[in-house]
Amino acid sequence: MPGFFITGTDTGVGKTRVAAALLQAYGRLGYRCVGMKPVAAGASLQDGVWRNEDVELLRQAGNVQASGECLNPYLFRAAIAPHIAAEHKGVNIELARIRAAYTHLTQLAEVVVVEGAGGLLVPLSPGRDMGDLAVALGLPLVLVVGMRLGCLNHALLTWEAIQARNLRLAGWVANRLDPSMAAYEENLATLVRRLPVPLLAELPHQAGMDAASMARLFAPKRLYAMLRQG
Repeated sequence: MPGFFITGTDTGVGKTRVAAALLQAYGRLGYRCVGMKPVAAGASLQDGVWRNEDVELLRQAGNVQASGECLNPYLFRAAIAPHIAAEHKGVNIELARIRAAYTHLTQLAEVVVVEGAGGLLVPLSPGRDMGDLAVALGLPLVLVVGMRLGCLNHALLTWEAIQARNLRLAGWVANRLDPSMAAYEENLATLVRRLPVPLLAELPHQAGMDAASMARLFAPKRLYAMLRQG
């Protein structure tokens, strides 16, 4: 079943923004879509229920209803590194549990967009990290590059880590975090040359831009090609 694992060059680079946009884009093309955030750290109490903002955005962007346990198997209240949050709660983040939730979602939807936490090497447990989760799910990756000073090094290091895990990178997205970034076009061109996969979209620096508007920045032809390759 087609799907994608959204990773990023760092935390706060727009992974949820991209995941929600992809869900909206595939929904507009007529696919049944659902988003998944296997591990989320940081929650607030809303109507008596602890909720994570990213999880709720993904829920709203998809067009398939699923249980919270499947959409987000692990939720921690503290906004800290997932493995530390898990240690504080005496919880072991199990890849098998996440894989089972993902498998259930593939029975409900045609496209499953899975968003990681932080970057590809963020630890999940003493011997596992987010890259191991991507391997366990067997999904091609979409890399979100936060366009700001230092992004070249972060993006190329992540690309090396992806290759080291024998993962497939389906494409990347440039998310402009710094509107005044010096030599933006030159940095973008460098990554276009160095990353041997398509640039799927450039997201402008617009904090208020919703997922539906961002979805229009992804070319349908490219979206269809990603599914065929996946």
